[in-house]
Amino acid sequence: MGREFSERPRVPTLPDGADSDRRLLLSIIVPCLNEEEVLRNTNLCLITALEQIPADFEIIYIDDGSTDSTLAILRELQSRDKRIRVVRFSRNFGHQMAITAGLEHAAGDAIVVIDADLQDSPEVIAEFVQKWADGYDVVYGVRADREGETAFKLLTAKFFYRFMSVMSDTRIPLDAGDFRLMDRRVVDTLLSMPERDRFVRGMVSWLGFSQFGVPYRRAPRVAGVTKFSFFRMLRFALDGVFSFSIVPLRLATWTGFAASALALFGIAVILLERFFEVPGLVKGWPSAVVAQLFIGGVQLICLGIIGEYVGRIYGESKHRPLYIIQERIGFDTRQPIATSIRQSMISVDHRK
Repeated sequence: MGREFSERPRVPTLPDGADSDRRLLLSIIVPCLNEEEVLRNTNLCLITALEQIPADFEIIYIDDGSTDSTLAILRELQSRDKRIRVVRFSRNFGHQMAITAGLEHAAGDAIVVIDADLQDSPEVIAEFVQKWADGYDVVYGVRADREGETAFKLLTAKFFYRFMSVMSDTRIPLDAGDFRLMDRRVVDTLLSMPERDRFVRGMVSWLGFSQFGVPYRRAPRVAGVTKFSFFRMLRFALDGVFSFSIVPLRLATWTGFAASALALFGIAVILLERFFEVPGLVKGWPSAVVAQLFIGGVQLICLGIIGEYVGRIYGESKHRPLYIIQERIGFDTRQPIATSIRQSMISVDHRK
């Protein structure tokens, strides 16, 4: 049973001025980083699933700075199927930037984001399309079962989603990743948000529109290894918290009040001991040292929280492109490419 995130769905239609006789176009975005072991299988599964849907489609692979034979395989696949397009980054810019690049290059009436590791089943896309046809602007996958993942990963993922629901004013669906379908107007609105520290699933939730969750079983990775190390996952989680919540700043304030209250209590104890000679109170330097360490630790934590926000402001102020494209393969040079309001990409590909 699906989870309704917003009411009043809208029946999707072709854009104004479009040929009413043409079929709807689906754009499938697949970020890739060193996926040589699974890429051919992924492409076959995607095409098999998409050909069962009564719509035209394009598959846009984003090579996010792969160092193995991923690019060579993508060239081979594109040479055999003109429905495949490839965007190659000049280096690794990260999963969220790869999704953004795919959205900016997608020409579809609806756009689907799916990882290359086949943990998210391509067959679920048909359910997404059906819900989209029913009028929902965003249809996202809800991970009802996460087979093959470690207990630590399951525990931290569960904690993260619940933690975000408490920390953020934006309602982010529980147990939902980036596997989702978005209507064209949702994508166009999303691309008008130019921030650098991107947390796409949170940004989509912030936009609103009518959204629906489709439960599915997340399969184990078919081949290869995950590219999300513990520190990458931690950075991603921090991006989600600091991009969608000022609660950490408020916590820093309340921690300061708590530390001040403890300090006042300590002053009271000292005065009590000095004027009334209360027996049993331990005298000496340890209490002073502990108090100093406690206050110093609180100050450093608060400065660190503030520094996270200041650092993000500094990053935004430089106005650097979100990513750099080295090469595009399979795109019609006459086809306009969607861009955000802040020219978020730079292309260094001089070849036609």
